[in-house]
Amino acid sequence: MAEQGGDIAVRAVAASQVDSRTLHAILMLRCAVFVVEQECPYLDVDARDLEPGTVHLVATAADGLVVGTTRLLAEPDGSVRVGRVCTDAGWRHHGVGAALMDRALAEVDVRPSVLDAQTYLVAFYERFGFAVAGEGFVEDGIPHTPMRRDPSLLTPEAAPVVMPSAGASAR
Repeated sequence: MAEQGGDIAVRAVAASQVDSRTLHAILMLRCAVFVVEQECPYLDVDARDLEPGTVHLVATAADGLVVGTTRLLAEPDGSVRVGRVCTDAGWRHHGVGAALMDRALAEVDVRPSVLDAQTYLVAFYERFGFAVAGEGFVEDGIPHTPMRRDPSLLTPEAAPVVMPSAGASAR
């Protein structure tokens, strides 16, 4: 488990451009969080990781260690699905998740976006302009809540503060 210490940087990598070492680190982190830590045996790796249009966001520490990740998927209705948001356990509560979401929203720009939040994280995603968009459900034994963000419907006071995408970092 990594310890927090220093700046992190978040970069976006198109599925077609992700190198094998980075993809391996992304998949290892997702497995450590979603399968091992959350005791949820399921096949995390799916065909969507390498779909054309998929963008992986990778948060790295100063030493190059991958400490967080998420992916952006093009949905058939034109929205963007934010998924597989996770942070290394040793880096939680140090802004990694917020840095990933800031970068995700910068990448999404004005397009609507959707996600299925683990229910205990609904308030976290609300900080970024997402709203509950349907009935909760249980997936792999974990309660989830569907959420949606439509930038055209956000009022100025409800709009989240998004960090610039170039050089996004957090402590």
